[in-house]
Parts: sequence; C-alpha cells; structure tokens
Amino acid sequence: MTEKLNVTQEWDKVFPKSDKVTHRKVSFRNRYGITLAADLYMPRNVNGKLPAIAVSGPFGAVKEQSAGLYAQTMAERGFLTIAFDPSYTGESGGFPRYVASPDINTEDFCAAVDYLSTRDDVDSERIGIIGICGWGGMAVNAAAIDTRIKAAVTSTMYDMSRVNANGYFDAMDANARYELRKQLNARRTDDAKNGSYALAGSVPDFLPADAPGFMKDYYDYYKTPRGYHKRSLNSNGGWNVTSALSFINMPLLAYSGEIRSAVLMIHGEKAHSRYFSEDAFKKLKGDNKELMIIPGASHVDLYDNQAGVIPFEKIEQFFEVSEIRRFCG
Repeated sequence: MTEKLNVTQEWDKVFPKSDKVTHRKVSFRNRYGITLAADLYMPRNVNGKLPAIAVSGPFGAVKEQSAGLYAQTMAERGFLTIAFDPSYTGESGGFPRYVASPDINTEDFCAAVDYLSTRDDVDSERIGIIGICGWGGMAVNAAAIDTRIKAAVTSTMYDMSRVNANGYFDAMDANARYELRKQLNARRTDDAKNGSYALAGSVPDFLPADAPGFMKDYYDYYKTPRGYHKRSLNSNGGWNVTSALSFINMPLLAYSGEIRSAVLMIHGEKAHSRYFSEDAFKKLKGDNKELMIIPGASHVDLYDNQAGVIPFEKIEQFFEVSEIRRFCG
C-alpha cells in the first residue's frame, strides 16, 4: 500500500524555474515501505531513452533547495533527473518525522534507482547519483552496495558516521563518546515517557559575533531568503536528537574501497569539511575515481552556486566519460 502524500504543486523552490526543462512531482517507495516525494526534471524536445541522475542533500535540507538546483541544471544539460526528499523529511512519508538513518537513507538512493530503472524514457544502464553534504556519504554507501549505479558524484561531502562518532575534526575520544551515548539514551527514555521526539534544533536564529565561519555560512543560506524553506529541517526545528545514535555505531564508508563504478568527489578548498572528502577519497580504488578541490570555495559555496563555483560542466563531462551519457549527434 502506497502512503498518500500531501505535496504542493506550485513552484516553491529557492531557485528560479528554468524554461529549458519540464518539471513535475513524482513519488516512489523504498523497500521499507516509505513513500518518497520527488521533483522530476526533463530536458525539453528530446526523444528516446535518456541517461538519468538521482539527487539528494544537503543533510537537513529539502529538494526545493540545493538538490533541486543540481537536478534542474543537469536536466538542462540533457539528463532526466529527480531530486527527492529523504524518508521522514520534506514531502516524503515516514513516521516519526525528522529521523535520519544510515541504512534507510542509503536505501532512499537505491529506491530512486528502482524508480528510474523502471521508466520507459530512461536507459537503465546509464543511471548515476549526486549526493550533497551529508548525502554525499549516503551516495558513496549506495554506490558500494548498488551495482546499477554507474557513477556517483559527491559535492561538499560530510561523513555523517564520522562526525557523529568523533565530533568535528575527530576531537572526541572514547570517553566523550560514552558520555554522548549516555545523554542520547537518556533522551530516548524521556521521549518514550513523553510520547514525542525532541528536536535538536536547526541553525540558530541569532549568531554571536565570534561564531565559527562555517556556522555563519550555514546561517546565510538556511536562515535568509537565499536558501530558507519552510519544510527544511535546517531552516526550522532540526532533526530528532536521537538520530545521532545509529550513525555513531554504523560506519557509512566501510565498503567504499570495493566500489568499481566511477566516483567524483568535489569539495571547496576553504571548506571546514574538506577532510571528509580527502580521507574518503584515499579509500577508493581504481583509475575511475577523482577528487576535485575548488580553489577558494567554502562548504556552502557548493550549495547554490551564488559564488559561481559549482563545476556543472565538469560533472557533465564526468558522467559522459563514465558512460552514463553517450554521445548523440
């Protein structure tokens, strides 16, 4: 049974609508029975089976933000694309709301491949994925398990397992991790008593002058008209507090060294999160893997291209070389 979703039909993205593509809402189920909402973008005036790309992220964002921009831009370049809301977020189904899971969220990418593979206008042998921020790690994990994914791109990737288990810059030791587990499990008890799930909170509404630069960048995107969206967790109440528990114990990138398909990892030179991509790239094997560092770019610069540094041409070329897209003409 497919869950009935409440989706808006009007254009409510944080980026302008392109006249080079068509757009409509679609939905599909993952293997846990959760129905996911997605925006489908298709280049105008095309025939035959198209190469396809599924996009999601950043962590705590919705498809009306960065993922939609990436999907629409790649559709302008000839791909059939979908940007989807992960389980429990945005317009997608699942209860309780605002839960993150390394397993279920990896499955969300695989379910998107299910959907694309069964479309008559998609070449099932030419399907790729793009994961932004925390969904970059999910994309790598999906590429490790799903051999139907012919190429994966990560943009400004977070390893959500690592940052939850070790803190930023691996500052936490085993004792600190134990104390965190105690706090999170005490929260579970309180949630069980209350019959509801406490939220961790989003980007603060007000930042002190001495706030880290990356927090100021997050604020500038999620809390201003530049990127604010009413359904975005990072713009509003945030994730369930206890979502962190599963990431602490389940390393996302355990089998990344076994990925045989092509992987392109993109990160900003000035990003606080750059080490996630650099270290993850070291685990990858084969000559079809590439790490691209964007000079001068921050983490958030790769969210919306306000700085003009998202390398869409490089992403298109990467998918072409990876045989996601074949030359036609």
